Amino acid sequence: MIENKSRYAEFIKSEARRLGFLSCGISKAGFLEQEAPRLETWLNNQHHGRMAYMENHFDKRLDPTRLVEGSKSVVSLLLNYYPSESQAADSYKISKYAYGQDYHFVIKEKLKELLHAIQTEIGEVGGRAFVDSAPVLDKAWAAKSGLGWIGKNANLLTRQTGSFYFIAELILDLELEYDHAVTDHCGSCTACIDACPTDAIVAPYVVDGSKCISYFTIELKDNLPAEMKGRFDDWAFGCDVCQDVCPWNRFSKAHQEPLFNPHPDLLSMSKKDWQEITEDTFRKVFKDSAVNRTKFEGLKRNIDFLQPE
Repeated sequence: MIENKSRYAEFIKSEARRLGFLSCGISKAGFLEQEAPRLETWLNNQHHGRMAYMENHFDKRLDPTRLVEGSKSVVSLLLNYYPSESQAADSYKISKYAYGQDYHFVIKEKLKELLHAIQTEIGEVGGRAFVDSAPVLDKAWAAKSGLGWIGKNANLLTRQTGSFYFIAELILDLELEYDHAVTDHCGSCTACIDACPTDAIVAPYVVDGSKCISYFTIELKDNLPAEMKGRFDDWAFGCDVCQDVCPWNRFSKAHQEPLFNPHPDLLSMSKKDWQEITEDTFRKVFKDSAVNRTKFEGLKRNIDFLQPE
């Protein structure tokens, strides 16, 4: 049986590589004991701001066996999105993860294919795929599975490839050979804490989500707070500052996923182009992009907020 667990785990990892995933790690499904008090404190401190959905399904968030009946293993996967080219220097900025097609759809297809391959090879295996859209603590599971460590900016970091990747899971009712967590390699570095334009990293490893530029430009549906005027560092959708300054991202390599390539017009857009953006241009450039989350009006609100008084 142990041989099977090992063989099945190796098969899943080789299939993940074939499908273009950067890496794959496996953990035993169960209660995340260390994460429970952290999550509770984070919520009690209102660090989730208006993201009320973070308060829902507290038990399921900490224990996938409550989310997927009969689950035994959490298969964590990373998919690189680091672009080969960046936006023009004189431009309002969007997070690199939103350059191409919305990752939810791209990754869901890959996960479906991976689950199908597992069922074809192993037999009757039940499971569900998750891509950042359910109460699953992605980073905690990826760290537990040995894919990296949670850095001071609360992102998953790896020595080989930094942090510009998506995290996804398959939660399966199959026992597998499990991986182990790796050690923290942030050391005494505080680059991310020092660089955050809105001081959202309130302590090492603790991000106040309600102060994050990504929260303001994507999650917050109300008016942007006046006290944040002038502090967004030209970010119109999301923010990459704490990743851009992280020394481990010196090792980021360009992704090989054509669906993540940006619309050609995006990279050449100047600030003037952004200010004059029409709904037609928005639809053309961001047709299948995660930028659609803000809708045209939300993006316009963000761009207007970036204008000097």
